[in-house]
Amino acid sequence: MSAPKKVVLAYSGGLDTSIILKWLQIEYGCEVVTFTADLGQGEELEPARAKAELMGASSIYIEDVREEFVRDFVFPMFRANALYEGLYLLGTSIARPLISKRLVEIAAIEGADAVAHGATGKGNDQVRFELAAYALNPDIKVIAPWREWDLSSRTKLIDFAEKNQIPIAKDKRGEAPFSVDANLLHTSSEGKVLEDPAMEAPEYVYQRTVNPEDAPDTPEYVEIGFEAGDAVSINGVVMSPATILTELNTLGGKHGVGRLDLVEGRFVGMKSRGIYETPGGTLLLEAHRAIESITLDRGAAHLKDELMPKYAELIYNGFWFSPEREMLQAMIDKSQEHVTGTVRLKLYKGSARTVGRWSDYSLYSEAHVTFEDDAGAYDQKDAAGFIQLNALRLKLLAARKNRVG
Repeated sequence: MSAPKKVVLAYSGGLDTSIILKWLQIEYGCEVVTFTADLGQGEELEPARAKAELMGASSIYIEDVREEFVRDFVFPMFRANALYEGLYLLGTSIARPLISKRLVEIAAIEGADAVAHGATGKGNDQVRFELAAYALNPDIKVIAPWREWDLSSRTKLIDFAEKNQIPIAKDKRGEAPFSVDANLLHTSSEGKVLEDPAMEAPEYVYQRTVNPEDAPDTPEYVEIGFEAGDAVSINGVVMSPATILTELNTLGGKHGVGRLDLVEGRFVGMKSRGIYETPGGTLLLEAHRAIESITLDRGAAHLKDELMPKYAELIYNGFWFSPEREMLQAMIDKSQEHVTGTVRLKLYKGSARTVGRWSDYSLYSEAHVTFEDDAGAYDQKDAAGFIQLNALRLKLLAARKNRVG
């Protein structure tokens, strides 16, 4: 790859991406533009601007993309009830295509010929960043310093930082107990004290949720309103997508909801252990499945459940901008036309349970399922023929088995 003249760097302001900024300047002699996204990670981002200025970034972009993140990425994913390996709500995975999208867009604005990220060569994020970038601009160059440089240890990184007058937070001089990735959907913690999957994660790892054992002794009820598959209100108050997720995070976190200790199969082949906290997302998933239970036809619901693992895997593996994900999304969105109504959840010491759901589009018919007099709504004699027709092939199979052994 020829040396880039201008690079747009996904920049957090932390030690690693600050080192990358300087390394790009030294290694390629290029201009570096920084992009810092406010995805709801809960950190003050202005220090990143000051640090980028100090490091000589030619342009600095800091953008609040929380509403776009939830509206255009999180909510479409939740229409599918997506879970990777049956458990993971894909909090890190779903943020990467948005960051890549903005990197490519800023590169076009700035006339940059490359983008760069700080993902390591062992993880999934390198794949997600780069597949998304290439899907949006096939001619873009992507630089992944962790796959190129020889700064293979924390000591070497700190030595490089000191040599190049890169500010280092005091706590970075020791070994960090674990690494954290956060956005409005979740917090992910990996590495160090979490690397032995046989050992229980220390309580201090958890940042968004109280210990369920210490959660309030009184349950709390919350009502989530939906329109066409997306949450639109909490307790009758209409809110924007990002505001809804923020409020659900507060409610879920208060009651210790949304903790997950997971060993997952990475796309690159290895297994890794992570501690995930997704309080708002856990409430959202429970409520969405509940409103679907009364508004979605059985055939549509079961087909969605069959296709969901494939959809989730596409997101996990970095194929958000692939045609197959878009095809599945079109089907999922079609299924959500009448997924409108309200769900009441009961939050208590780590659990979020549906205790009520109602909708003008409900397919639930009390007249048909009642154990009392149904006033002729359902003729139970009809079930006999239904059973006989469905049993026919089983009878023929059994007769053959008895005949030929």
